[in-house]
Amino acid sequence: MQRKPDLLWVLALILGLGIVTTGYTQSQWQPEQAEVSTPVISLQAK
Repeated sequence: MQRKPDLLWVLALILGLGIVTTGYTQSQWQPEQAEVSTPVISLQAK
């Protein structure tokens, strides 16, 4: 009979994968594209 993994190990694995995924996506993110895709409309009252 196989032993079930402890809940702590499962949570540690999920947390580790989340950290690696976050680091990878942040390295792929380019700020120049974010500035172009978000127009700013300025309204001035006279």
